[in-house]
Amino acid sequence: MEKGRAFLVGAGPGDVQLITVKGLEAIKKAQVILYDRLANPKLLDYAPSDCELIYCGKLPDRHVLRQEMINNLLVSKVLEGKIVVRLKGGDPGVFGRVGEEAAALAENGLSFEIVPGITSGIAAPLYAGIPVTHREFGESFAVVTAHDKSENGQPKLDWKGLATGIDTIAFYMGISNLPYISENLIKHGKPADTPVILIQWGTFSRQQTLEGTLSNIAAKAKEVNFTNPAITLVGDIISLRKKLNWFEKKPLFGKQILLARTGTDESELARELMNQGADVIEFPKWKKVTVPVDQAVVNRISVYEQILFTSPESVREFFEIIFTEGIDIRKVKADFYGCSTKSVKALNEKGFFAELDGKMPLAGQLLIVGDSDFSQDYPHAEMFITSRKVIDEQFTPIFKRVLEEASVNTIVLPSSRAVKTIVEEGILKEIIPQQILKTSKVVCMGVRTAEAAIEYGVSPNEVLEVPNKTAVIDCLARKESELAFV
Repeated sequence: MEKGRAFLVGAGPGDVQLITVKGLEAIKKAQVILYDRLANPKLLDYAPSDCELIYCGKLPDRHVLRQEMINNLLVSKVLEGKIVVRLKGGDPGVFGRVGEEAAALAENGLSFEIVPGITSGIAAPLYAGIPVTHREFGESFAVVTAHDKSENGQPKLDWKGLATGIDTIAFYMGISNLPYISENLIKHGKPADTPVILIQWGTFSRQQTLEGTLSNIAAKAKEVNFTNPAITLVGDIISLRKKLNWFEKKPLFGKQILLARTGTDESELARELMNQGADVIEFPKWKKVTVPVDQAVVNRISVYEQILFTSPESVREFFEIIFTEGIDIRKVKADFYGCSTKSVKALNEKGFFAELDGKMPLAGQLLIVGDSDFSQDYPHAEMFITSRKVIDEQFTPIFKRVLEEASVNTIVLPSSRAVKTIVEEGILKEIIPQQILKTSKVVCMGVRTAEAAIEYGVSPNEVLEVPNKTAVIDCLARKESELAFV
């Protein structure tokens, strides 16, 4: 049996782009991933389609898997000869219990690597506009756990040293112990008017902050029911936030978007929405299943007058098959069309002029490449199925957990196929709460998408004449600025 290996990987604080290159490489080759609640589940999209995903998340009131069980599971999977990634929020060495997991592997003579990550005690303040050190405000910085293993969970710390010897202090998961923390810092010499900021879900678009002082922050947090996960930052350096607050000024900050997904490739739209400050939940997660090449279609490829591609993936697969079969592309006489702007762009990148299917003539011999579902719209067409897409059911419980913790306020529907998918696979199967349709702004990319939405009982709030990512971003950013003046 091939020797297994474990990678104990820091997933970073939440923003999916803050994963390290080495951490992402480990995810891409993993056969098993044991992941925590605070590791952004979008990172699992990069795992191989046959990777086993195991949730080890912990909530304040319950444990899905206790630490001893996680250690044992980690060891057993490596003993099976698997490449195992233990994906932990933030940095695994900062209150991540990586020492216990690494010890379990070492005691069993198993090979492992520890991959550092960006810890939330540094990243969350930076995303709130606060560096944790500064020559004028703070030359010393401490990370401190706000809980310990005692019965009451109140850590026994060197309060005198923290209060008088450290300029800036980051307490991890300290909301429930705020009165205890504030009282002890004041008691041991920290001025009562020392600034404090609470940062919840740091680096996500749903990031929330609450500012106060040691004397009043506990009361303020109680009044608004502020909860973990959060960093409590204490120190005069917090005053820099007024000048340096950059993340919360992004055009789409605060937007929590549910984006209907119809392909297996990474979504350029999702990436750009995140770059503009939004949180994006893509539904569903698809995986490809290969199918045998239809030789009858390949042999007749020169007779078709129009070829309609259902997805960017189908474009790539079509040309791969044509090349593998030894067919000169010049034998293909058909005009090319795409079911989406992404499909048209994929054809353009291959050097072909193409248009959307709305401009395709109904007469002539038509070949549809890709998804067999489209044959219902074109009964006279022949099908060339290059691969089959199936929903990856491993992600169903992940979506449910993400939707429970998020507060979706925007739904983006890129195509009529996306409407069908989100309703039939999400709403009707009770993976997506129906209430989201009533409480969210629904943006349809194009008239045909809007028509499909209405047929399914979904009322669009916005219909984009130009169905591209620039129009989506402009629409969402514009509406947010208008609301600011209401």
